[in-house]
Amino acid sequence: MKKASLTIALLFYVFVSYSQTPITENEKLASLCKVWGFLKYYHPALSKGERDWDRELMNRIDPVLAMNGKAEISRYYVDWINSLGQVKELRHVKQFTDSNKKNVDLKWMDNQEQFSDSLSALLHYLELNKHGKKSYYVSRKFPQFTSSFSNEKTYIDSASPSHNLRMVALFRYWNIIQYYYPYKNIIDEDWNKVLDDMIPVFRQAKDTISYYYALSELITRINDSHGSLKRSDKYDGFWKTKQTKAAPFKYKLIDNKAIVTGFYNDSFALIDDIQYGDVILTVGDKTVGEIIAAKSKYTSASNEPTKLDRLKNFAIFIGSTDTFKISYERNGVIATKTIHRYEYSRFNYNWKKKEEKVASKLIDSSIAYMDLEVLKPKDVKPTMEPLMNTKALIIDVRNYPNGTMYKISKMLNRRKKRFVIFEEPYYKHPGVLKQMAPYTCGKRNRHYYKGKVILLFNETTQSHAEFTCMALQSAPDVTSIGSQTAGADGDVAKIPLPGGYSTYMTGLGVFYPDGRPTQRIGIVPDIKVTPTIEGIRQRKDEVLEKAIEFARSKTNRK
Repeated sequence: MKKASLTIALLFYVFVSYSQTPITENEKLASLCKVWGFLKYYHPALSKGERDWDRELMNRIDPVLAMNGKAEISRYYVDWINSLGQVKELRHVKQFTDSNKKNVDLKWMDNQEQFSDSLSALLHYLELNKHGKKSYYVSRKFPQFTSSFSNEKTYIDSASPSHNLRMVALFRYWNIIQYYYPYKNIIDEDWNKVLDDMIPVFRQAKDTISYYYALSELITRINDSHGSLKRSDKYDGFWKTKQTKAAPFKYKLIDNKAIVTGFYNDSFALIDDIQYGDVILTVGDKTVGEIIAAKSKYTSASNEPTKLDRLKNFAIFIGSTDTFKISYERNGVIATKTIHRYEYSRFNYNWKKKEEKVASKLIDSSIAYMDLEVLKPKDVKPTMEPLMNTKALIIDVRNYPNGTMYKISKMLNRRKKRFVIFEEPYYKHPGVLKQMAPYTCGKRNRHYYKGKVILLFNETTQSHAEFTCMALQSAPDVTSIGSQTAGADGDVAKIPLPGGYSTYMTGLGVFYPDGRPTQRIGIVPDIKVTPTIEGIRQRKDEVLEKAIEFARSKTNRK
């Protein structure tokens, strides 16, 4: 009888042991990330910032990794939550529409392979009884409406953070996007999968450069042109490590080729006979297209044109060696050569110098042109008044304007117009978005501009520039020419990260009054025109030429 009892007990033990799916280290860390981040933004005990929540995470990583099975980990999380104190049940739970909750994703709480029923129930209780207290970790940044994460620690002396501090970086960023990124619903992939992918990358990032690459790869996954990565001491890891050197010429990427468009140092370019208009096909043993594909992984952008524009900032030709081989095409002949790289300091290039431009000019007696990179708010009225009787006005927004949109709109519109609607995070309920009142531009004006308005924009038109385009599109007779803009409209929110780094995300949802989105899509032209290799070689501005041609076709009809 004893043998039978022992056999049954052993069989029961084997059944229980093998009926539970083993939890991997990756899954343990993912669950810790989600529980830690949820408590950070939902539990009232953390609303005042009196606990060192980063330290709390770092102290719990090793114990969680050492645990076995769902039951043990779930009990650990339940005890952790209970240690934070009791949360009172609310009499009235605030309800939200599906559109407000499009970014809310708490399905992970019901993962039966990792969480016990009691833990899931406790997490859902906290979700339903969110008390709406202000959070120490996020607030509205006045006078703008975007999010501020200024109370996050930077750990500036840890350029190469420890394993647990690297987890703080990943978990902090992941949860900020999870709860406060207004465009989480249009990220290309499931945000939970991104966490699963990035945990091993951060665990293995054991030096400064690999940590920088890990951050860059993570940030790239949100598909946001605002997502640049910086460090407080100007260290630019991916682009400008101390070991990195660069070719002395500027270039533009077209059709997976790099066409030379200028020089950082004319003398250095002359040494290797690099000429304006040379089309570079390969670098070393790789095609330019292959290099683009490899480095796109670390280059954050909302859409492909903007990614290519970002990659032209040295990325194709940087390296640690003094020379490298290329194949290139010039005047229809393909050849190879060895060219030199140099340290950035040797270029003696004035990075702040801008091309000399004028705010406005007459193309001819009936067509005027304005450049919003040059035009200042105080000069809008005196600049535009002499142009009011022209038949067409070309407004160039292939730049970053100086806050002139409202003053220009007043002179283009005959009445006030709605032009944009914002969505902002509802800080009392993480993950929820709320719509703000529509913004307007223009005014009642009998003497508004009555000619044809033509807007020029491209992938360099970003953020405030895109916002400007939306306002100017409200004029009565507008045609836009160019190519898709950067697709990162609205204010930016800064995210501090361990190691003294910081990154950014688009902080507000931006939509046309009819609900059309602008994020990732950008401002879409009525007439698409993009530069060509041949046009660049002939030093043509093909977008402007098309605008002038279009303006003349319209004005000649009148």
